[in-house]
Amino acid sequence: LTSITIPDSVTSIGHGAFSGCRALSSITIPDSVTSIGSGAFEDCSSLSSITIPDSVTSIGNYAFRGCRSLSSITIPDGVTNIGYMAFANCTALTSITIPDSVTSIGYNAFAGCSSLTSITIPDSVTSIEYCAFLNCSSLTSITIPDSVTSIGYATFKGCRSLSSITIPDSVTSISDSVFQGCSNLKTLTIPKHFTISHARARAWFGSEVIPSGCKIIHK
Repeated sequence: LTSITIPDSVTSIGHGAFSGCRALSSITIPDSVTSIGSGAFEDCSSLSSITIPDSVTSIGNYAFRGCRSLSSITIPDGVTNIGYMAFANCTALTSITIPDSVTSIGYNAFAGCSSLTSITIPDSVTSIEYCAFLNCSSLTSITIPDSVTSIGYATFKGCRSLSSITIPDSVTSISDSVFQGCSNLKTLTIPKHFTISHARARAWFGSEVIPSGCKIIHK
């Protein structure tokens, strides 16, 4: 199975519908579809592009996990939640567009997307769950909006190309190991209500001290 066209009569793509179809390279999803189930396209390793129609409001957990040929994707405006591991290990993914409708980014959502270079999180997002961008080793920049209040455990762990990051004033909670392995981080800008102690540095960076060459700026 290398290509498929889903008929207009279909309203949802069920759990694991095309999981493991490793030869599938293209698929057409009609406007009638409103939800993509968990693991729907998991491990479709030859799938290089897919257009998600505006009718879709829900993308299930690990829906596209392991789609290693997928280089870009646009999430439609109706989607409010990106499920956990939704795009994990999409190693060819270089860009993704997240719409203003999304309010939360699930855990491990983009973990292991080693070709992703930049991402802008929209103002609608209030929480970034743990390991969301774990081991996104090519990520050089990320924009976190003022709407975000919490950043989960190991969110940016292993993002070794990330050179600077600004945490907005709205953030009141930063979990452990969030910057561990960010070996190229030169500038970390944090709100004034956070103080840096050895304990906190160890928690954030997974070490006793702040990494050499990393400058902490209180704004």
